[in-house]
Amino acid sequence: MTIAPEQFPALSAFDDRIRHGFVGRIPNLDVDLDREAALARLTDVHREARAGLGLAGFAFVHAQQVHGAGVAIVSETPTAKPAAPMAAVDALVTNQRGICLGIFVADCAAVYCFDPEQGIIGLAHSGKKGTELGVVTETLRMMESLGARPADVVVQISPCIRPPHYEVDFAAEIAAQCRRAGVRQIHDEGICTHTNVERYYSYRREKGRTGRMLAMLALREG
Repeated sequence: MTIAPEQFPALSAFDDRIRHGFVGRIPNLDVDLDREAALARLTDVHREARAGLGLAGFAFVHAQQVHGAGVAIVSETPTAKPAAPMAAVDALVTNQRGICLGIFVADCAAVYCFDPEQGIIGLAHSGKKGTELGVVTETLRMMESLGARPADVVVQISPCIRPPHYEVDFAAEIAAQCRRAGVRQIHDEGICTHTNVERYYSYRREKGRTGRMLAMLALREG
């Protein structure tokens, strides 16, 4: 099954330097399952989506996602295929080519970060808990440790659940945290996953038995 991932204009402006995508709901695929079973059923489709972006030869690195604020710097290409999730973290940062960062979400936000001046990327999973703990702030800090400048970073917030279907507007808080960190370019289309289940999976609306969207971000080779 060939699926064309959604792309965001703010990131597409840098197509000469990065590849990115956001894979939403897969039509006619039964994912009325728990998380691990749903992800297993989505594996082949997500692999095809990466290939469609030209990332078939890239190492796919994803986070364990424990609703915390841990961030891992991916400093080298994993040797194991497929690579195990990076343990106990909710965000990944790298300046290495040949690596595709991945985050899975279903109501939480995937937050894309890119410093086009230094060639550094970050991808974070930030829902209510992660936002309260400041996972995106920590992601930006780890990017700084590699040489990024927040003022140069472009941030894109993915579709996620929003009020009135959720009790807090964590997308707005993510944006506020980015501004406090010095980020000037913050993009968010304001799309709610709960009200758009024809396009996206919603953990809350589907009572926990649903699929996951895949956020992907990689530096172009060459």
